[in-house]
Amino acid sequence: MRNSADKIKPEVRDLRAYKLSHDRARVKINQNENPWDAPARIKKETLRRLENRKWSRYPDFVPENLRAHLAEFSGWRTDGIIAGNGSNELIQALLMVTVGPGKRVVICEPTFALYRQITTVLGGEVIGLPLTAELNYDTRALQKTVSDLQPYVTIVCSPNNPTGGLLGDQDLRALLESTDGLVVIDEAYHEFAEHSVVPLLRDHENLVVLRTFSKAMAMAALRVGYLLAAPELASEISKAILPYNLNAVSQTAAEVAVEMYEDELWPLVRKIVTERERLYDQLGRIAGLTPVRSLANFMIVKSSIDPKQVFAELIKRDILVRDVSGYPMLSDYFRLSVGTPEENDLVLSALREICEARSDES
Repeated sequence: MRNSADKIKPEVRDLRAYKLSHDRARVKINQNENPWDAPARIKKETLRRLENRKWSRYPDFVPENLRAHLAEFSGWRTDGIIAGNGSNELIQALLMVTVGPGKRVVICEPTFALYRQITTVLGGEVIGLPLTAELNYDTRALQKTVSDLQPYVTIVCSPNNPTGGLLGDQDLRALLESTDGLVVIDEAYHEFAEHSVVPLLRDHENLVVLRTFSKAMAMAALRVGYLLAAPELASEISKAILPYNLNAVSQTAAEVAVEMYEDELWPLVRKIVTERERLYDQLGRIAGLTPVRSLANFMIVKSSIDPKQVFAELIKRDILVRDVSGYPMLSDYFRLSVGTPEENDLVLSALREICEARSDES
C-alpha cells in the first residue's frame, strides 16, 4: 500500500511540529499576548479609514504608507523595511533566501521553536547552544561558536522567549564583528525591556531586526510584523515574500497603531511592566515556586510540582498557562504571560491553593 508521507523529507518527518494546546479558559495567559485589547480609539479610527475601501481591490503591493510610518516609528530608513504577515512570515522569508542543505544556523536554546523548525525544513543544519544554568545567554560560547563556524545565520531572540533574558549591545557588537554571516535579533518583546538594537543597524550591514504587532501593540489577531535591515539585504529577502502578503485591514490598523502608540499603547506597556514585577515578587513568595526574572511580558516559573500537573490544576480553575516542560533545560518549568491585575490575582490565588494542597499531602 502506498504511503504518500514517504515523499516528505526524512528530516521533516523526524521533526516535532510546532503545536499549541487546544484548551480554552477565561484567564488566557499562554501566548504572551497583550491582556488589554487594542484601544477603542485605534479600532474606531481604523474602521473609519476603511469605510469606503473596496473589498474587491487588492491591498497595496508594497505598503509604502505603512513603511513610512514604520520608518518614523523605528528610526530606520524606509527602503530597509519589509512589512509582513506577522514576524513569522519574515523569519521564514529570511531563512528561505539564506539556508539550504548543510548551511549552518546558530540558535541558543531554549528559544522560539520556529527557528529550528524552519531551518530543518529547508535542509539547514541547526547548531543549538544551551543557555547558562541561570538561563541567560552564554555570550562567550556564542561568540566562539559563531567565530569558529561562521554560520550563514545566527538568530537571537532578545528578550528571549521563553526565558525573558536580554543580549547586551556590547555582546551583540562583538558577535556582529566576529562573522560575515547574518545576525538576526528578534525583538518581539523589546517594548517591555525598553531596549532596542536598531541604532546598531547603521554600522553593521549584517544585522537584521525583527519586530511584531502581536505583543505590545495588541494586534495579534491581525498578523503584522516587520523586518529592518540594510536596504540591499531587505531587497533580497523581499524576494521570498508572497505578493499582497499583508491585507488592507491589517495595513490600516498598523498605521493607526503607530500614530497612536504614545497615547494609547505605551500606557498599557507600562501597566504590563508594573504587573510583571508584582507577579515576580508574589510568585517568589509561594512555597515550591521559583520565578525567573524576565524583561518581556511573560516569565517562566520553576515548580516543585510536575508542570503538567500545575497546568491541569489551573485548567480546572479556568486558567490557561503554557507548559514548556518539553523545552531543553525546562523540564521543571511552566510559563505564564502577564495578565491584567485582576487576572494576575486569580492566578496567584490558584497557585497558592495548588502548592498548599501539595504541601498538605506531603
